[in-house]
Amino acid sequence: MKICITSQNDNLSAEVDPRFGRCNFFIIADSETGDFEAIPNPNRESMGGAGIQSAQLAIDKGAKAVLTGNVGPNAYRALKAADINVIIGVAGSVEEVIGNYRQGNFKETDGPSVDSKFGMR
Repeated sequence: MKICITSQNDNLSAEVDPRFGRCNFFIIADSETGDFEAIPNPNRESMGGAGIQSAQLAIDKGAKAVLTGNVGPNAYRALKAADINVIIGVAGSVEEVIGNYRQGNFKETDGPSVDSKFGMR
């Protein structure tokens, strides 16, 4: 299954980025094979709509789950409308997160964790 993990860099050793819409990279990983693709976040510096646009990227890549530190209300609604599981409070390296996901150590959230505009600099 494809999962989307927010990352501070483009590799599995990188730390999870606590922001969804404005993370540095998305790691799209196959939770069964470990294959992955690192995608620089084109929405990182957007003036607005970063969460929704980032959600669309995850949808377009076929992700069935998003793992991140935090997610805002607009991104959360977009992801849930596409039937994507949203898991927040995630920290550590991307590789550790993939392993913990495989073991079933995460629980889906039932709502956003931050307000709109979280992560804007």
